[in-house]
Amino acid sequence: DKRREVVKAVDQKPAEQGRVFFGAWVELEDVATGGVERYRLVGADELDVERGWISVDSPMARALLKKQEGDEVLVNRPKGDATFEIVRVQYEPFADH
Repeated sequence: DKRREVVKAVDQKPAEQGRVFFGAWVELEDVATGGVERYRLVGADELDVERGWISVDSPMARALLKKQEGDEVLVNRPKGDATFEIVRVQYEPFADH
């Protein structure tokens, strides 16, 4: 399996920890409904919908990348566009998750 040769473990946190990069746990608030959603941005081979782990290539993740806490993002989703505010960004699991 040639993929193993190019896979790198990310064991350090980015310099800008309030920004969303690969590996981040992100808490969002749906601006329209006030509902809270949590995701972790992972590689396609790590997807786990039950845990909220989404592909870094998904529309949600692409909208979040490089944004920071307090930013609002518009996400084009199959069930319709939605606007979210980024409430929290961190690089370890949420304690209450």
